[in-house]
Amino acid sequence: MESRGSVPARPVSYEGVWRFTAPAVDVSVPQARHAVRDLLNRQGVPLDDDIAEGLLLIVSELVTNAVKHAALLSPELAVEVAVGAEWVRVSVEDNHPYRPTALETDYAQTGGRGLLLVREITREAGGACDVEHTAGGGKIIWAALPLRPQL
Repeated sequence: MESRGSVPARPVSYEGVWRFTAPAVDVSVPQARHAVRDLLNRQGVPLDDDIAEGLLLIVSELVTNAVKHAALLSPELAVEVAVGAEWVRVSVEDNHPYRPTALETDYAQTGGRGLLLVREITREAGGACDVEHTAGGGKIIWAALPLRPQL
């Protein structure tokens, strides 16, 4: 029997995109973190433990930023989790038009380092992160990480 080429790869069982909304209030930070953790566990995503911890910290930081800085113009935020065969991407969307930038490290400050932390975790994992404008004038801040550490 002759082979007629390779059979297209089927998506793995844990691949997909999930989205949920939450009010832009403090209690949404741990709720979002737990929801993402539970989703990844329920889907059986084969995520390295260190990558998973970094990803959940990123979720906390991004939701915290939306709660602290966007709630006035965006009383609701959206969290999206997209999982591919070799990566996971989390994003937080709000309707506030301000596009934040990672602040320079100032050790005298007690806050304002959330995006620096997100960028550092992402860089160390071999991933990517960015801020994008939405068609409605808001923004999406996202981070994509590999499921396994990059060697």
